[in-house]
Amino acid sequence: MGLEMIEAGWLSILPPLIAITLALISKEVYSSLFLGIFSGMCVYCFCSGGNILQAVTYVFDMMAAKIGENGYMIIFLVLLGSLVVIVTRSGGSDAYGQWAGRRIKNKASAKLATAVLGLMIFVDDGFNCLTVGTVMRPITDKCRISREKLAYLLDATAAPVCIIAPISSWAVAVASEVEEAGGLNAFVRTIPYNLYAILTIIMVFFLSVTDFDFGPMEKAEAGRREVKFEEKEANKKKGTILDLVLPVATLIVCAILGMAYVGGFFEGKSFAEAIGENPTAGLTLGTFAALTVALILYLPRRIMSLKEFMNGVIDGIKTMIPALTILILAWALGGVCREMIGTGFFVSDFVRGARLPFGVLPAIVFAVAAFLSFSMGTAWGTFGILLPIVSMMCVGDEGAAVLIPALGATLAGSVYGDHCSPISDTTILASTGAQCEHLRHVETQLPYATLVAAVCFFGYLVAGFSRNPWITIISSVLLLFAAFGAMLYRHKRGKISIGKNEPYADSFCDRAE
Repeated sequence: MGLEMIEAGWLSILPPLIAITLALISKEVYSSLFLGIFSGMCVYCFCSGGNILQAVTYVFDMMAAKIGENGYMIIFLVLLGSLVVIVTRSGGSDAYGQWAGRRIKNKASAKLATAVLGLMIFVDDGFNCLTVGTVMRPITDKCRISREKLAYLLDATAAPVCIIAPISSWAVAVASEVEEAGGLNAFVRTIPYNLYAILTIIMVFFLSVTDFDFGPMEKAEAGRREVKFEEKEANKKKGTILDLVLPVATLIVCAILGMAYVGGFFEGKSFAEAIGENPTAGLTLGTFAALTVALILYLPRRIMSLKEFMNGVIDGIKTMIPALTILILAWALGGVCREMIGTGFFVSDFVRGARLPFGVLPAIVFAVAAFLSFSMGTAWGTFGILLPIVSMMCVGDEGAAVLIPALGATLAGSVYGDHCSPISDTTILASTGAQCEHLRHVETQLPYATLVAAVCFFGYLVAGFSRNPWITIISSVLLLFAAFGAMLYRHKRGKISIGKNEPYADSFCDRAE
C-alpha cells in the first residue's frame, strides 16, 4: 500500500478485539471483520493525521493488496472446491462411503479414522483441513457425528500436527526465524516442549475413543444424535472408489512434488527448505493435476460429459465464495495489525520490557503468544515477531537454559491462538472442510482448546524450573487427565454437562450394503 507503519500503542489492540467481540456477540462474521478493519484504519488515520474518507479508502486498498499477495491460495481453494464437487458428482464419494460404511462400524472408529488421516497429511494445515474434510465428511455424517465435531477434529490435526512435523512448510518457517539458535535443529529440539500440539493430539484420540464431550460441543453432538439420518437418493453416476481415490492420491502426491518443484528441490535445495518456499503454489499445481486426472478418468468412461465437468468446476468455485470472503477480510485485518498499527510490536515490547524471572518466562511467553495469535489470527505472524525477541531475551547461562522451552512455548501459544481464533485462516478452512457454520465451529472448539491451553500454562511453569522435557510432558499429561477426571466427577454431581460415555451399536452408522 505504500504507507509507513505507525506506533499506535494500546490502540493497536482495538481492531482485533472489536472484530472478535462483535463476531461472538452478533454471530455474524462478515460485518464484524469489516468493522475491525475499518476501526484499524481509523486508528491509523487518527494517529497519522488522516481523515475518515482516507480510512475508507485504505480499507479497500488493504483488501486489494491481500488478494494480490494471496493469489495462489485463492486459486488453490477454488480449484479444490471444483475438485470436491466433481468427485462427488462422479459417484466416487458415494462408492467410497458404501465401502467405508461396511468397515467403519461406529462413531469411535469414524472419529479415529478422521484423526489418523489428519496426522498423515502433515505438510500443510489448510491442505489438511480441506482434503480430510472432503474424504471423511460423508462417513461422519452417516455416523451422526456433528459437523462441529468434525470441524474440531480437522482443526486439531492440522496446525498442531504441522508444527511438530520436521518436514512441513511450518518447520521451514520456524527454522528461518531461529537461525542463530540452530535453525532446523533448534526446531526439532522444541518439539518435546510444544505442549499444546502434543496435548491436543492426545485429547483428540481420547475424545474419539471415549465419546467424552462437554460444553457447546456436547449439545451439538446430542442434537446430531436426535436427527434421524435420511439416506440420500442414490447417485445415478456409476462411479467407483477409484474415481475418488485416484484424484485425491494425485492431489496429495502432486501437491508435495509441486511444492518441491516450486521451491527449487530439483535445483539443489533440500526438500525441507524447498517445500517451505512457496507451498500454496505447489498446492495449486497439485490440485490442477488432480482435476486433470479426474477429467481423463471420467470423460472416456462417460461418467460425465465435458459440459457437466465444467459446470462442476463453476459450481465448485461458487461453494468457496463464503470461505474466500472471510479469508480476504481476515487477511486484511491481519495486515492492518501487522503492517500499519504495529499490534505485534506493541505486545512484544511489553514482553521485552517486563524483565521477568527466567523460570516463569516460558509460561509468560506462551500466554503472550496465545493472545497475540488469537488477536491477529495468524500463528506465522506471531512467531515471526516473537521468536527473535525470545532468542534475544534468553542470554547468559540461565537464559540459555530456558531458550528451547521458551521457543517451544512461543510456537505452542502461536498455534493455540491460530487454532481457536475466528479470524484465523486455518479455523476458517476447518469450517469449510467440515461444511460447518464458522462461528459454531469457533464456539464449540474454544472450550476444548482453552482447556489444553490452561494445562500448557502450568506445564510451562514446570518446564521453566525443571528444564527437563520428560518431566514437563509427563506432568502435563497427568494434569490434563486430572482435568478430565474432575469434569467427570462434577458431572456425576450434576454441576456440568458431559456427553454420555455409551457404546454405539453397529447400526448407529447407517451403512450402505
